[in-house]
Amino acid sequence: MKLIDHLVVVLVSAVLFTSCGEDRKSDNEVPGRDESTKTNVLETGSNLIQTKAPLDPMEVYLVGFHPMKEDPGHQMEAHHFCTQVNEDFAQCALFDGNTEDAKLTGIEYIISERLFETLPEEEKQYWHPHNYEILSGQLVAPGLPDVAEIELLDSKMNSYGKTWHTWSTDKGDELPFGDPMLAWSFNRDGEADPELVRKRNEAMDIDPNEKREQRKELVSKANPQEGVDAIKDDFPGPTNLIPGVESKNERDTVH
Repeated sequence: MKLIDHLVVVLVSAVLFTSCGEDRKSDNEVPGRDESTKTNVLETGSNLIQTKAPLDPMEVYLVGFHPMKEDPGHQMEAHHFCTQVNEDFAQCALFDGNTEDAKLTGIEYIISERLFETLPEEEKQYWHPHNYEILSGQLVAPGLPDVAEIELLDSKMNSYGKTWHTWSTDKGDELPFGDPMLAWSFNRDGEADPELVRKRNEAMDIDPNEKREQRKELVSKANPQEGVDAIKDDFPGPTNLIPGVESKNERDTVH
């Protein structure tokens, strides 16, 4: 059986027999009045009549963590719902959970290494590397069988993301306050808040050590990436690179 045929069987089985993973509810409460009957009727009518075509392809679900580049101590759990526009470009809406009450906290664009290399030098400082997120086991695709998850993440090896967070629900902000924040990626063991990671893993029944072990086969595909050292000096404790994560030319400051 060809690999693509095998993956189709695996993915169809996943749709039939599994959910998208454990629920992760938003802890944020937004001030405001309860929806009126009129609003509910309008929503129902809109759902039946209006198009949601831009949202239909958002079928790829990933969960990871983002530190803010200018404030790496500010770290958020990020639920990505993504559309793969083509092999080199994806676009994602970010939420603080995966249930109906989840709040939209930002956006992320994901590009391949090939597209990253075409960017103007000034632009590259906005794009964070993804290899550590994948190889460390931090980034997961809840609900996918292991073989399908690894194939999905294999396609994201050496890629880069440009992420803006607009709402700090993690800090209890009732509304989206202040300027958008450029988010970054963790690139070393010891950078992510252990409690943040533990809560996500326990709530969603994720074993990051098992994920890391499964992804060792991807290490040989890893290339050095830009941005690996961008926030490394902002963490007080010891941090360590892992196999497959290597730094190249750095552009650390957003002007």
